[in-house]
Amino acid sequence: MLDLAVDHHVHTAFSAGRDSVLLLVAAAEEAGLRELTIADQAGPDTPWLSAYLATIQRARRRTDVVLRAGVEVEAIAHDGWLAFPADLSGLEVVSVAIGALPMPAGLADPATVRALVDAGTLRVPDVVEMLVSVTARALDRMGRYAPTQLARPLEFLTRMGVDLAEVDAAALAELAAACRGAGTVVEVSERHRTPAPEVAAAFAAAGVRLVPASDARQAREVGRWRYVGQVVDASAVDAAA
Repeated sequence: MLDLAVDHHVHTAFSAGRDSVLLLVAAAEEAGLRELTIADQAGPDTPWLSAYLATIQRARRRTDVVLRAGVEVEAIAHDGWLAFPADLSGLEVVSVAIGALPMPAGLADPATVRALVDAGTLRVPDVVEMLVSVTARALDRMGRYAPTQLARPLEFLTRMGVDLAEVDAAALAELAAACRGAGTVVEVSERHRTPAPEVAAAFAAAGVRLVPASDARQAREVGRWRYVGQVVDASAVDAAA
C-alpha cells in the first residue's frame, strides 16, 4: 500500500513550480505529511542548484516534516545518458523522466513519434521497446550515483494516444525488472494520473515499490490525493480478490 503521509515529488519556484520551499513545507504540514521530497527539474546548465539546496537546508530547521532534496532529470540518449547536473553532492534522490524519445535523428516528442507510427515508419511495439530500453538503461546509469525514482512511467505512450492495453506483459515485466535491479521506486503521479491502476498493479506484483507523488506546481496541491487514492483503492480490491 502507498504511504499517503509522504509526498515524493513536488516542484518549487526554482523551476516548474510557483511557490517557495517554505510555502510548500507549510502546505505539507497542513496536509499532515510526515515527509516531502522536493525534486525540481534540473540539468547540466542549472545555475541555481547551490541556492536550492541551501534553501531546503534552512527549511529543515523550521519544520518537523522530513525534507528530502532531489532533482528531476531527463534521459536524452538511447544508451540511457541523462541531462543531470555535473555535481550531485547534496542530493538525496533523483527522479528520472522521459519527456522525449531518443532516436537516431535526435530527441522526438510524442507528436513526432505518433506521426511516424501513422506513416508506417514505426510500429507501436517498436516504440514500446525503445521506451522501455532507454528507461531501463537510464535507471541503471543514474542508480550508480544516487537513489532513483521513476517519474511518470509510460506517460510518453499515453501522450502519443497509445492505449496501454497495447503494451504487452513482457514489456512491463522488463521495465519492472529494471526498476528492481536499480533499486528504483515508481512514482504514482497525481498531476499526470500515471501509471494506470492496472500498470501500477503489475509493478507491485513484480515487487516494485510504488510511492505517491503529487508533482505539485503550487502549495495547495501538496499531499492532496484523488487519483492516487483511486490507485490505492484498486490495489486494495485486487489484494482482496
